[in-house]
Amino acid sequence: MFMQKKITFGIFVLSLFLSLAGFSQTADFSKAAILLQEKHNTQLQKAVQVLEEEIQTRTNLSLPLVYKSASESNPMIIIGVEERMEKLPENVKSTLHQMPATGKDGYKIVLPDNKTVVIAGHDERGALYGVGRLLRKMELKKGAALVPNDLNISSTPVYPIRGHQLGYRPKTNAYDAWSVAQYDRYIRDLVLFGVNSIEIMPPRTDDDETSVNMKMPAIKMIAEQSRICKEYGLDMWMWYPNMGSDYTTPDSIKSELSEREKIFSTVPKLDALFVPAGDPGDLEPDVLFTWLESVAKVLHKYHPNAKIWVSPQVFKPSKEWYARFYEHVNRQYSWFGGIVYGPWIKTPLPEVKKLINPSIPIRLYPDITHSYSSQYPVPDWDIAFAMTLGRECINPRPEDEKYIHNFYAGLAQGSISYSEGTNDDVNKFVWSGQDWDPSTPVLETLRDYARFFIGPDYTEGVAQGLLALERNFRGPLLSNEHVQGTLQQWQSMEKGAPDYVLSNPRFQSGLIRAYFDGYTQRRLVYETSLERESRNILERAGVTGSKSAIAEARNNLALAREKQVSPELKQRCYALADSLFRSFGAQLTVEKHHAMPGRGNFIDNIDIPLNDALWILDQLNLIEKLNSEPERLAAIEKMLHRTDPGPGGFYDNFGNPAAMKRVKAQKTWKEDPGSLESPRESFGVGLSGVDWVHEIVAKGFEGQTTPLAWMNQINTLYDTPLKIEYDNLDPNGSYTLKIAYTGRFRSRMKLVANGVLIHDYIRMGTQPLYEFQLPKEVTRIGKVLFIWSCGDDDKGEGERGSQVAEIWLIKNK
Repeated sequence: MFMQKKITFGIFVLSLFLSLAGFSQTADFSKAAILLQEKHNTQLQKAVQVLEEEIQTRTNLSLPLVYKSASESNPMIIIGVEERMEKLPENVKSTLHQMPATGKDGYKIVLPDNKTVVIAGHDERGALYGVGRLLRKMELKKGAALVPNDLNISSTPVYPIRGHQLGYRPKTNAYDAWSVAQYDRYIRDLVLFGVNSIEIMPPRTDDDETSVNMKMPAIKMIAEQSRICKEYGLDMWMWYPNMGSDYTTPDSIKSELSEREKIFSTVPKLDALFVPAGDPGDLEPDVLFTWLESVAKVLHKYHPNAKIWVSPQVFKPSKEWYARFYEHVNRQYSWFGGIVYGPWIKTPLPEVKKLINPSIPIRLYPDITHSYSSQYPVPDWDIAFAMTLGRECINPRPEDEKYIHNFYAGLAQGSISYSEGTNDDVNKFVWSGQDWDPSTPVLETLRDYARFFIGPDYTEGVAQGLLALERNFRGPLLSNEHVQGTLQQWQSMEKGAPDYVLSNPRFQSGLIRAYFDGYTQRRLVYETSLERESRNILERAGVTGSKSAIAEARNNLALAREKQVSPELKQRCYALADSLFRSFGAQLTVEKHHAMPGRGNFIDNIDIPLNDALWILDQLNLIEKLNSEPERLAAIEKMLHRTDPGPGGFYDNFGNPAAMKRVKAQKTWKEDPGSLESPRESFGVGLSGVDWVHEIVAKGFEGQTTPLAWMNQINTLYDTPLKIEYDNLDPNGSYTLKIAYTGRFRSRMKLVANGVLIHDYIRMGTQPLYEFQLPKEVTRIGKVLFIWSCGDDDKGEGERGSQVAEIWLIKNK
């Protein structure tokens, strides 16, 4: 045993000595040349250009390009298509041949010695992806370009469609502020992580035509986007909704086709058109497919090989609508490319597969950009984050994105994500990494991201910091022990960072979230305490007098604004927001950065009250106006006991995780990340006359202030019933059911309890509270199962689902 320990220690000392003596795990290519044997191949020239420029940007080194080997003593990076690299040394060709074969877009990278790197693409685009892999793994610092010695790789993407949507329109939280050069930069970044498709938008969508941030008209920018993609050899897609009011009359059809002809003739490359059936637009399947036949004729005048892909995404689909849609799909028209599966499709993807012919391809359209009221919301998200960070915050969710991707990916040909800006930047690269190879550990992608975009010295710190930001979203914020540690991690990196790192928008994106989360948690702790103290003050109103108690409680609640907690964290957020606007086009405020409300402007929400102060103050204003002291004391008592169900009663706030034990879920989040067959938490109060709301504010139902509990609910989508069970009831007693019906959507719901109809369909959004006397037969067994279901007058079965915020079961005396 002693001898074994002695040998082990000796090996450790030798390894340490060799490391200190310069025997590192990297080879130095700082003085390398780039060899390209196919001098006139423009696509390979592009790969070489990318390699030269990226190394020079990060190292200040200019690697010369040569077309034949001049000296065997100098390091060399050789780029080409494998089957045409005949002039390689025999030992290199033999090494390449022994490696696993590659397919379309694939590549091999070998280091036969410390002076040679060979990038052998299966095709030209594969060579470009090989350049990307090399750059991601290199250590690139000022004056140094180092390559890992163990970089011997054969890699082919698993999925043929790998891309993201980059729409140049005002509704996005960044893209409309970009220049042509910024689009080129960002598309290149995506390419270096394996993307082969970019999706753009026409000038006319469900949006304004222009914004103050736009550098040029949209018609000119989409031509530039297409040109950029053509130069990189990428597939060019276009999302094209049907925004016209009529697609049946000759004049309207002529006008719509004229618009499309202008668009199709403007873009130099277009491989596929994605037309959603709805959201926006709303066409019956017969009209839709007849119309697309006409669109295809115009499309093929300019892009003969382009296909049209269609999604069954529509606001209120009936069973008849779906039947006709899939009937057309299965006819497989000559112009038809496949199905796109994205947000607000009520049929689970496995069921869609059963409805279509096996030969029809499916492309995923995952929503990686939104945090709630979306296809894949953050599970069990804290209301404090939902109110402040909002729907389009900077939202790195690496572990979630990998899981969601791999859960659905096997049913499709790949994906082009739904994105509204730079808030989902990390998610794009994680998703692209999984599209290339779903077995890739998410930490590997994050390390590549940090190493390449921020610098090798930040590889581990930033990668772990991004994972930490996702942990901030887990569970109740008030008790989340990770948040302050995450802030400290990012502050430690910030403290010693040089200016080029501090001004890096990707570093800043993680940093601002760390500051914002830390500030929000400290405010939540502080404001929760202030509310509790204010309630204690009001509970003593019978002793101190109602008006005195009201004044004292009001002053105490005002401390949240007058004596703020950690204002230095908020000021850092403001400074970072300004810098991100300048560097990344990120629009984090409406007034200063010209964001659209609800579209990533989370800095505007940085001081939204996180307790029930707004509702309490509104109630106190009303109570103070009452005429007599007994009336005021009674009103205070009623306010303080708003949630009290009385003796023998039950109360639940379904925004509280503790209430989830009563919810009967058919599947868990891991079994149903899109919540098509299981409940989810949702947010939004609901306004009379408004179909849905984009921001969570304490205003609703004709504008009055609402309790915090009304701002989130338990929710099911479409036809999925919402089931909530209560037990331990008194079988000999009788109960009144009181319900708060609030939510983002104005659903139409009915309620059945133990098989007995409690109420028929009610349209939400007109009033929040309802009371119903439960028949004794419902509670006779001491247990009751409530089941809510949705419907619609025009057979849009299920609409957007059932929503319940609060329940009181009040035992009658």
